[in-house]
Amino acid sequence: MKRKDILELKRRFKKDQCTFTRVCGCFVNSEKKIILELRETFLNLDEDDYFKYLEIAKKVLSGTIDNNILELGFPKNSEGINNKQLSLIQLKKSKLKNDDLLDDFYKSIIDSYDYTGNYLILIFHDAYDVITKTTDNLKLDESDEVFEYVICAICPVSLSSPGLSYYEEENKIKSRIRDWIVEAPINGFLYPAFIDRGADSNSLMYYTKNTRDIHPELMENALGCFSKETSAIQKDKFQSIIMDSLSADEEEANKLYMEIQENINDMVEEHKSMSDDIDTEPIKLTKINLQNILLESGVPKDNTTKIEDFYIENFNDNLPLAENLLDEKILKVNEQRKKERNLEKQVDFLKNKLEQFDLKDDDKDYDIILHVKPEKAQEIKSQIIDGQEYIIIPINKNEKTTINELK
Repeated sequence: MKRKDILELKRRFKKDQCTFTRVCGCFVNSEKKIILELRETFLNLDEDDYFKYLEIAKKVLSGTIDNNILELGFPKNSEGINNKQLSLIQLKKSKLKNDDLLDDFYKSIIDSYDYTGNYLILIFHDAYDVITKTTDNLKLDESDEVFEYVICAICPVSLSSPGLSYYEEENKIKSRIRDWIVEAPINGFLYPAFIDRGADSNSLMYYTKNTRDIHPELMENALGCFSKETSAIQKDKFQSIIMDSLSADEEEANKLYMEIQENINDMVEEHKSMSDDIDTEPIKLTKINLQNILLESGVPKDNTTKIEDFYIENFNDNLPLAENLLDEKILKVNEQRKKERNLEKQVDFLKNKLEQFDLKDDDKDYDIILHVKPEKAQEIKSQIIDGQEYIIIPINKNEKTTINELK
C-alpha cells in the first residue's frame, strides 16, 4: 500500500471530480438499536449536504500509513472461502441497492462494534475510471480499468455543548437548543484496497482515528480480516520490552533506550540510502538486526538475550518495520543531549587551556614568561645589543615555536 494510491483516490473527492453514485447509512443509539436509515442518490443531495458527506468520506483516507491506515488481509477457511469477504463483494456489486445486503452489513457492525454511545454508519459506492499513465508518468491515456469500491465511515453522534445563543427573530440571548452532531469518523474502511492503481479484492484499507484504540473486534468479527497493530501500538510494546528488560536504574535505562533509538534510525537511513527507488521495501527489525543494535548500544549480554526472546514472543511472525519503532520525540531529545554533551566537552577543553596559561601568583610581577623544554633551556642566553638587553633563543631547522598560542 502506497501513499500515492491513497492520494489518487482522495484527490477525486471534489465537486467536479467526484463520481459517488449512492450513499446509505443508519443511525445507531447507545442501546445498539437502529433509529434511522438513509438511502440517497449522491448527486441528488443538497449542495451543503453533498460537501459534508464528501468530507466524511475523505477522512477515512487520511492519516499515516501503518498507523491510521492499515492494509488488512482475509483469512480463508478450509475451502478457501471467507464469508465476510464474499458479503463485501456482493455489497459492492449491488451498488448499495439491495436492502437485505445493507441490513446484514449494518447488523454485522452493530453486533461486533465495542462502542458506548450513538454513532452513524455511512457507506458510499463509487466507480472510478482509472486513467492509464504512460511511461513518462506525465501524459495520460484513456481508461483501461474501472475500480469499483465501497467506502464506509463510522461517526460518533453526540449532543452539542450547552450554552447561550442569540435568537435573531426574538432579539434575545437565551439557552440554545442542543442538537445531535455527527462528528468526524473514528473508524472506517475502503474495499477493495487500491494497490498499485488497481483493485486488490483480497485486502481492504482500514481506518482508525485513534491509533491506540483500534477496535480489533471490528477488523476480525465485522469485516472478517486478520487484525493488525498500528505503529503506535508496536512502538509502545517495543519500548516496554526494552525498558522492562534493562537495569532498575531508570536514568541508565533511558540512556540505553535513547542509544537503541539512535542506532535503529541509523539503520533505517542507511537502508534508504542504498536504493534510489522511493518504493523500496522498508526494512524490518529482524532478530539479527535487533541483536546487532543492542550490542552497538552497549546493552549487557544478559539483557540482550532476554530482550531478543521477549521481542520474538510478542511480535511472533509479524515483525514490525524498523521505522515504525522510531520515536521522534526521543530522537530529538537524544540529539539535544548530544549537543549539550559536546558543548560541555568544549567548555572543559577551554577551561583546561586557560588553566595551562593561568599565571601563578609568583609570575604576575613578570612581563615575559618563557615555557621551553628542559633541554632547550640551556641554549638560552641574554645579550646586550646596541645598549638594549635581549634574550637570545637559537631555533634549529625542525623546531616549532608558539608565542601566546600563535605558531
